[in-house]
Formats: sequence, structure tokens, C-alpha cells
Amino acid sequence: MNYKTLPKIDLHCHLDGSVRPETLFELAVERNIDVPNIEALKKMLIAPETCQSLDEYLLRFDLPNQVMQDEISLERITFELFEDSALENVKYLEVRFGPLLHVLKDLSIKQVLESVLRGMKRAEKQYDITGGIILSVLRTMPKDRIDELLEIGADYLDKGIVAFDLASSEIADFCHEFKPYTDKAIELGYHITIHAGETGVGQNVYDAIDLLGAERIGHGIYINGHEEAYELVRDLDIVLEVCPTSNVQTKAVESISLHPIKDFYKDDLLVTINTDNRTVSDTTMTDEVKRTFETFDLTLEDYIVIYENSITRAFTSEANKKQLMTYLNHY
Repeated sequence: MNYKTLPKIDLHCHLDGSVRPETLFELAVERNIDVPNIEALKKMLIAPETCQSLDEYLLRFDLPNQVMQDEISLERITFELFEDSALENVKYLEVRFGPLLHVLKDLSIKQVLESVLRGMKRAEKQYDITGGIILSVLRTMPKDRIDELLEIGADYLDKGIVAFDLASSEIADFCHEFKPYTDKAIELGYHITIHAGETGVGQNVYDAIDLLGAERIGHGIYINGHEEAYELVRDLDIVLEVCPTSNVQTKAVESISLHPIKDFYKDDLLVTINTDNRTVSDTTMTDEVKRTFETFDLTLEDYIVIYENSITRAFTSEANKKQLMTYLNHY
């Protein structure tokens, strides 16, 4: 397979984890934020494969979020993420980010959302790519502005915003305290995808589906060993947004060869392949597909199934799904 020319779909990609280091350096200098030289900066942004935990991995987001506090930086970084993806033949990209992380200075929630949407729309006009924006809330942050975020974001549900997500450090039983917010999101018309089962708590996957109405699960690795969560994912055809390189870095799995994605796939679970964070994980969709397929000796026929899984459960229109299917005609 020519991995670069394959049409690709990325359903799980974080904006602040995918900033070009060169752009971050330039924006930081312009904003009088102290940064090292570009090579040292790259080492700060890219997580090693020897991370001890998800929390260590998440430290790489601190500097990008310092920079992403104005409309110019948010629009530019979003545009460049879509541009980088389009140039490796990603045809559809869902980008998630935490708007409440970007109101630490003068921006309103509305300004944050519109800046990111402008970046996406500009890329869609320039390249053969479409996308959607997922609003993430960090589980570790105060909850006092979640309702406000959901209400403002709802005005853009037909303009590029597609879903609501919970992210960041994972603790047991987090779902119960967020049920009022996902209930409200569903009522307002958001799709729901939840980070769960990334760091050892399979019950969180069950609860994310059963309590929070998750249609997709970010990662979901730890349904292994939790029979009820595994069966619920299978019975309800819940899509797993798998991010192989990131899963190794965060120690969700010890190595790529031990990743359960092939077992999930062979057991007819709906798996998809995604980047998670292009910069923090120093990866691309081409890299993720190549690494996964060569590790597990998967075929083009397998790729088509996984691509179709991504299309079927993408948070996009039926018309766009039909268009995305046409890219397989050459394969």
C-alpha cells in the first residue's frame, strides 16, 4: 500500500497538541512569551515514548495554551492543522479543543469558537478536506462555565461545531458528575464522544455510554478485562477512536505490538485509527496507518473496513459521508 496516497479520516485530533513547533516559536516571540530555541522547543513539545503516565504526557500542552489566547493564533493554528492533514490526503478531520482554556486573557467564548471555525473554513476552501469541531471540557477544570459554553456553542452546530467531549486526566467514576452537562448537550443537539478507558478504568467506558450517551469513545483500551464494557461497545456498535502511538506514550499499552486494536478489529468492534496529537506524539495519519498495518500485517481490505467505520460514525452530513466514500473508488 502507498500509505500517503490512501484517503484518510482522523476523528480524534487535539488542536493544542498539534501546533507546528515553528509556528509556536514565532507566535511566542511575537507575544513576548519566553521560549528556548526551536530545537529545544521541539523537545519540550514532543512527548517521549518513555512517558510514565498520561499526566506526564499532558504536560506538553502547557506552552501551546499560553500562546493560544488570541484570535490570530487560534485561526492560524487551526488552518495549519487542516492544511497539514490535507497534504497527507486526510479527507475529513474532526478537531477537538477546550475553548475554556483560551479565555484566560481578553477573548470571549464566542470569539474563541469563531476563530477556530474561520481557520477550518479557510482550509476547506483551499484544500480537498472537510471537518468538524468538537468542544472538549477538561475533567480537572471548574464546571461553572460548561453550561455557558454549551449554550454559545449550540449556535454553531450547523456551522462547523459537531460534538461535545470530556478529556484530560482520567479518574474512576468521573461520569456521574458530568451527566447534567452531557444531558444538556444532547438536548441542544450535540453529538457525544468521551475520553474513557485510556488509563486503566474499563468501567468508565461503560458509564460513558450508559450514563452520558457517548456515541464514540476516545481510546477505550481498557474495555479489555472489563466484560460488561466490552459487550456494551459491541452490542451498541460504539466506535473506538484508537490512537496507537499516543497509547504507547501514555502507557495505555506497553508497546505497539501489544496494542489490542487488531484483536478488537478481528472481533468486529468498530475501530478507527487516529493521531490524537500530531506534534506531541510526533506523528501523522500516514504514520499511524503504516505503523498499525505493518505491525499487525493488515491488508488493503482491512483498511477499507476501518475507513468505512470512520465514515459511518463521523459527525458529518449524509451527503458528506457519500462524498468521503467516493475516495475509495481508486483503491
